[in-house]
Amino acid sequence: MSHPPLQNAAGALPAVNRRMFMMTTAASAGTAASAGASAAAETGRAAPNPGAGSHETRVTINGRLHELKLEPRASLLDVLREQLGLTGAKKGCDHGQCGACTVHVDGRRVASCLTLAVKTDGCAVTTIEGIESADGTLHPMQQAFLDHDALQCGYCTPGQIMAAIACVREGHATSDAQIREYMSGNICRCGAYAGILEAIREAAPHVRRMEGSRHA
Repeated sequence: MSHPPLQNAAGALPAVNRRMFMMTTAASAGTAASAGASAAAETGRAAPNPGAGSHETRVTINGRLHELKLEPRASLLDVLREQLGLTGAKKGCDHGQCGACTVHVDGRRVASCLTLAVKTDGCAVTTIEGIESADGTLHPMQQAFLDHDALQCGYCTPGQIMAAIACVREGHATSDAQIREYMSGNICRCGAYAGILEAIREAAPHVRRMEGSRHA
């Protein structure tokens, strides 16, 4: 049973305090959620899934062709992680500013959080899960990161490695200054930059030979 709000001695309604505001907001949110659930039950439809829709997209990911039905606004990052279970690319800032979600599309590095998945129709996407050899041998850049302790918590490492491979492929790993410049879009909150620089410097010749043999 609801009761009318108490009046103060002057007969005016009291000002809404923080406790009353929070209680009112929580009650309203609960009512809205219940109404939404009831509506979904009545129509027999589940809540929309941002990773699944009606836009047919054919994309090759790590050498395997996928035929997907995507929601036009879904990001490549969300599709990789939530729909395909490829969780190597990380969601850091979700604004394209940290580099944790870096993957390759047709050989070029992109921030997958800013890339619409439907835009990869007909493209080849490579994630950190797809760069080791078929026999399980680590990619030279992966091995160099391990050898030089170029990681601490590891959260940014997949994006760092994918960006590092692209840095070499683009011809931007010929000096320490150049590496720093072209890796500046990938943030390491643990500060493992010295190890990252050493790893890229060591792996660069191996990556160049690998890329050369691949395109020979």
